[in-house]
Amino acid sequence: MPEYNHKSANHSAKQYVDGMAHTNGIESVWAVLKRDFYGIYHAFSRKHLQRYLNEFVFRLNSGNVKIHTLDRIDALVRMCFGKRLMYVELTAKFERVSQFV
Repeated sequence: MPEYNHKSANHSAKQYVDGMAHTNGIESVWAVLKRDFYGIYHAFSRKHLQRYLNEFVFRLNSGNVKIHTLDRIDALVRMCFGKRLMYVELTAKFERVSQFV
């Protein structure tokens, strides 16, 4: 696992940028995430929240236009092998724990 050098900006002291330390990146991700959720699904359940997030992260990470479309489709298909969502699991009450997640 790569090591990260954590930096921060002190917003209470009116410091919003400290070199490369800023919140623009994560604020952009949250804005895109909210726009996707409300634009595509209009609403979402807590039960399937992780599935929505997984899809969003995949699209965010593989949406690079430098990656050929067929390579992105290939990556999607490869990630689907060995995973199956049964209808009974999809429609079960929230308390049920999935063995496929």
